[in-house]
Formats: sequence, structure tokens, C-alpha cells
Amino acid sequence: MQAEMADSSFISDANFSKSQDSVKADQPLTLSLSFKINGAIRDAFSQKNWERAYNKHDNGFRMTVEVDIKSGRKTVHSLKFVRKAALFWTRNPKIPHRIWVSIVKDETPFYPLTIEEAQSQLFDVNKVIELSGRDLDSGSHKLHAEIRVSWGKHDYTEATEVKARSNEIDLMRVAA
Repeated sequence: MQAEMADSSFISDANFSKSQDSVKADQPLTLSLSFKINGAIRDAFSQKNWERAYNKHDNGFRMTVEVDIKSGRKTVHSLKFVRKAALFWTRNPKIPHRIWVSIVKDETPFYPLTIEEAQSQLFDVNKVIELSGRDLDSGSHKLHAEIRVSWGKHDYTEATEVKARSNEIDLMRVAA
């Protein structure tokens, strides 16, 4: 059953957008990338599984996200970041469960009040990427993002890597 679970996790809604249509060498360029990790891992990340995993001393979840911004085959920019979830014993009166989760996103801990909020904070990615015009050669470019997301084996999932490719955006690098 767990091998089937690993195969049924996927990246969806990968959307890549830009702040402007053209950029000069000395200008910054702001790109936005958003996507969701759906399927078996999102479904398995539930309070019932947190409780079972916590009782087996499996109280952390670490997900690595790697993104390559490419112009054709050339990698223009790479970034790597981590999202973490920590399972803990809670006494919060707003939460009707013994074991709950905190999500660490961009080095900031979040304490969601619902399972859906926890899943969204962990598995929904909205990333702003800053590039310099110098990163691109002069001329027209078709940029896209190649996304790789991986996590290790836990009580509720196998070690898995999922990949996706975003939409292409057209961008012009103009001479200064």
C-alpha cells in the first residue's frame, strides 16, 4: 500500500509569473512561483497519523524543495529551501487533540488551528524570486521553473521525490 502512496503524490497548479515584460541589466526582476503538493502525502498528513507517528517517536517531517529557473536548457537561477513540521504534545484549549503540529516556513514557526490550515502551510508554496537583469543574456527568453520536492520515510509515508515543470513566461532583456 505505501508504494502506491508514494506514486500518488504530485505537484499541481505550478504557476510562474513575472513583474514586468522586459528588464535591463542593472534592474531587478521579480518572479513569482506558486504550486501545491497534493495527493497521498497531503491526505496522510492528518491528526490521526500524527498521533500514531508521535507514539513511535517519529515527530518531525522535513520536505526539501529545489527550484531551477531555466531559459531553454540553461539554468539561470537555483534555489533550495526546506519546510518542516514538528509534532508535539499540546495543552492548547482551542485544539481538541493531544498531539498537534507546528509548521516551520521560511525560518518562521506557525501554529495552525485546523488540519486543513496545517496542510496548506506545509504543502502550498508561494515563493517570490529576485533575479538581476545581469543573470540573463540580451534578447528574448522563455523562462520556466523545474521543481523537485522530496521527503524522507515516516510512519505515514515512504521516502518520495516528485517533480513538475511550470508554465513558460516570455521575457525580454534589453540593452542598458
